Amino acid sequence: MEILNRELVKFEDRRFPEEVCFKPIGIIHTPFKSLKGIPIQFSFSNVKGTIELFPDYINGLEDLSGFSHLYCLYFFDMVKQPVPLQSKPFLMNEKKGVFAIRTPFRPNPIGISILEIINVKENKIAVKNIDILDKTPLLDLKPYVAEFDNVETTKIGWLRDRIINQKS
Repeated sequence: MEILNRELVKFEDRRFPEEVCFKPIGIIHTPFKSLKGIPIQFSFSNVKGTIELFPDYINGLEDLSGFSHLYCLYFFDMVKQPVPLQSKPFLMNEKKGVFAIRTPFRPNPIGISILEIINVKENKIAVKNIDILDKTPLLDLKPYVAEFDNVETTKIGWLRDRIINQKS
């Protein structure tokens, strides 16, 4: 397996990083110019958008068109730090811990959406189910594979009985 032959830092030389920095690999284009009107989750959206990869990363798109969906990881670049560790989610008026809600206002403002791939042409991916602000920096893409990624849940915490009518 090729991944086992990749060179890593020796485990005994590993040091926990004080800071983690990422370089955007592209930009996400959507019709949303402000937070108002953005669907609260990708699964509630039929809106189309475009993911544009920067030229250095085009070769990474090879074979992506063979998948129907992808994970899109992005940076909420407009979030001002620091953020409160408790906040009111969309579906409730009571504060919840930031790690129990899906707000963009997070200590590390990273977003994730599962988007449907419409097509891949050159350095652009046309997608559906957008819930992302226009001109958002793209951090990574990964293919969504239901056989790996679809987990049957047994608990959904405070969201129980609150999301049934949201998809209508």
